[in-house]
Amino acid sequence: MSYPPHAQPELSDKSKIVAGILTILLGSLGVGRFYTGHIGLGIAQLLTCGGFGVWSLIDGILFLTSDDRTDAQGRLLRS
Repeated sequence: MSYPPHAQPELSDKSKIVAGILTILLGSLGVGRFYTGHIGLGIAQLLTCGGFGVWSLIDGILFLTSDDRTDAQGRLLRS
């Protein structure tokens, strides 16, 4: 996502650190995705036990390391 030099992207009230930790610790229940408002992905993680642990681990690491993760409204997660 590219923004003009003078424009700042709108930030979410959700934290990417909280989302990452929730996803790593409780990813099999989809808690990190429910936290960010992605209900459909949260249900998918819940039904697949977090992709048998693999999906939730990778997703949690990406939440913690990536700067382009968004909430359900498309706003960037806070650092």
